[in-house]
Parts: sequence; C-alpha cells; structure tokens
Amino acid sequence: MIFVILIGAVAAVLANMNIAVFNDGLRPIVGEHIEGRLKRRELGLTAFAMSFGLVVGFGIPFTVTASIILIHSILLGTDIIGLITPKNKWGTPLAAAVGAVYGWGLLVGLEGFVKLFEYLPVNFLEEMGEVGTPVVVTFMAFPALAVAMQFTIKKGVLTFIVAAIVRQLAVFVNEGGFLSIGGNAITLNQEGMALIAGMIFLFGFAMREKQEEGSSVDLASIFSEKVKSIKKNVVFFMIIGALIAGATNLLLMAGDPISLSLLAEGKQADAGIAAAARAIGFIPLVASTAIATGVYSPVGFTLIFVVGLFVPNVWIAVIVGAIVIFLEVMLLSVIARFLDKYPGVRNSGENIRSAMTKLLEVALLIGGANAANMIAPGFGFFFIAGFYLLNEIAGRPIVRMAVGPVGAIAVGVIANILVLTGIMTLPQ
Repeated sequence: MIFVILIGAVAAVLANMNIAVFNDGLRPIVGEHIEGRLKRRELGLTAFAMSFGLVVGFGIPFTVTASIILIHSILLGTDIIGLITPKNKWGTPLAAAVGAVYGWGLLVGLEGFVKLFEYLPVNFLEEMGEVGTPVVVTFMAFPALAVAMQFTIKKGVLTFIVAAIVRQLAVFVNEGGFLSIGGNAITLNQEGMALIAGMIFLFGFAMREKQEEGSSVDLASIFSEKVKSIKKNVVFFMIIGALIAGATNLLLMAGDPISLSLLAEGKQADAGIAAAARAIGFIPLVASTAIATGVYSPVGFTLIFVVGLFVPNVWIAVIVGAIVIFLEVMLLSVIARFLDKYPGVRNSGENIRSAMTKLLEVALLIGGANAANMIAPGFGFFFIAGFYLLNEIAGRPIVRMAVGPVGAIAVGVIANILVLTGIMTLPQ
C-alpha cells in the first residue's frame, strides 16, 4: 500500500510541475502550456477529456479482471489530478495529497471489489480471466503488423510466416525435450521466441532506412534545452522509477495488458519477456516525444517494469529501477542522435504503437466474448456482438480496446440481476 500511495503522490506532483505525464498524447500539449500558448485551465480540461475515458473504460476493467493494477489506472488518473490543480505553493502539495489518496483508494477499492464477488449469486471473477487469454497468444503477431504498416505487406507477411515457424519449432523442441542442462529439460517460451524473431525483422528493416546524405537533422542540438530540462529533474524520475519497479516486483501492478494477463496466470518470466519487447518497441516513441517537448514519462521507456519482473528481490528492484531510469535520461542525447541517423527506427515508434493497439482491439474483443459466454452461455456472445456494433455506430464512446472487458463485466452484472429475479438459471 505504501508503494502505491507514494506512486500516486509522486506521479501527481510530476504532472503538476509539468515534468512528466503518462499519456503520450498529452506531452505535446503540456509542451504548449510550458511555451505559454495554452492556459492552465485549458490544459486541465484537455487532460480530463483525453484520460478520463481511458481510466474508466480501459485501466479499471483490466485491473478488475486480473486483480493486479494496470499502470494506466493510476498514472492516467494522476495526469488529470496534477494538471487540473494549479501549479503554485498550495496546488502542488494538494496534487500530492489527492494523488496519494487516489492510489490508496484504487488499491483498497480493488481488494473490496474482489471480496464483493464472493457474495454474488454468480461469481464471475474466474471467468473474467478469459479476457486476457487471446492477448498472450496473439501478441507475437504485432511486429509483423508493424512491418506491414511501415514497409510493405509482403515484408509483413514474411515476418508473420517466420514468426509462426519459429513458434512451432519451439513447440517441437519442447515436446521432444531436445534442450536440457544436467538432465533437466529446458522449456522454450513459444510466444516469446516468435516475438523475438518478429522484432529482429522489424528493426532489421527499420535500420536499413538510413538518413540521406546532407539531409541530417541533429535532434539533440535542436532540442538541447528541452533535453537539459529533463536531465535536471532526473532525481524525480529515479524516485518514481524505483517505486514502480518495486511495486511490479511485488506483483501489485503491470505496465501493459499483455504482461498483466501473463502475471494473472502466474507466468512471471513470460510477462517479463513481453514487457521487454514492448519497452524496446516503445523507446522511439517515448524518446521522440520527450526530446521534442521537454516532458518525460513517469515510467520512462517502461524498462522499469522489466526490472521489477526479473529482479528476484523487491529492494534490489528498487535500486536497479532507479539506476535504469537514470541511465535512460542521461542517454537521451545519444538516443536522439541514433534516431536521427536511422529515421526508420524513429518512425517505427508510432507504427509499433498502432500495431499493438489494433492487435489488442481484436484479441480483447475475442477474450471478452469468450468470458461473457462462459458467464452466460449464448447470451454472452449475443451481448458482446451487439455491444460492439452499437458502440461503432454511436461513434465509439467506448474505445474499441475496452469493449470486450467492459462488455464481459456488463454480462456478469446482468447475469446476477437475472438470477436474483429468477428470470435466468445458469448452469453450475
């Protein structure tokens, strides 16, 4: 609880002081405010409009389904808290206090929510675990999708085929027990191997796109003052990096839906591999927005989640997490020059994000439909299909990624009402 309370407080202060925000889309807008082109009130309202729907429709449903806090739940909320409160001698302490209470409420509310399920006539908490099942398997396809989006469909198909072959080879090796150390068989993670193969292809294609002679733009020089402002606040990043790495090590939170789903299944090593792949893929995006705006992310390149999942001890995770985010900040100028030299890698950031989003939309819709149908056979599929289509026609008031999890929760609530009223009898 102390970890979560402190994360809420520190993240809210970072947002309030215009040092760091979690929502990638908010960074350029905070930059506009820093430059004096956007008033504080308008900034706060924009933050609320951009993040509130994601907290309620994306972060909270995933947090509930796995009983593990998805980082979006807390940090999108602290973005709003920090940017709505004034940046002055009383506004910043207020942001810290409200952020701390928000973190505490999120954790206590989650525990109470889980206990509440035990008293329901239809306890659908176990079925909700099905929401993340397709995510784990389909995640390995995102590099192929990113390649197809940035390069050509042919290269995307090639990447997909190679990843699929690598996955099946891993299955074959595991079943045959061909790898062993000291007589103990080694089991390869098939999705992890496919993911690694896909990432090699993605960055292989990206690094072939070099900057044309004479057209180089030195990002590090152009935005040197913004990079300096980020480096100046490195102590703040070390504090929150340490806290998040420690909380992740305690399995209190996860950085993305994929690693969260794996953690819910007890697959911590696999969750670490998935978190590492995501972190590597997101470096261009986070680095580019940070360098251009002077506003960093409270989770940095998300490598602190990898630290939390792989380091064996919580206090070591705290120390290593602080060191990792320190190195990230100190190397921003080097990363800027690298991205300038390889524009294909720089451009891959947005494509990776788009590919992950598209893949998660499909996987979570399938997972939500499966969970809903397990809760209420027949009715579950009917409800999710109708819910999805009506949401599309209405202009997507609920983001596509959240339709599956939110729909499954709604089916669980409806099933309980129908059972209590005697209209429906569900199979035991």
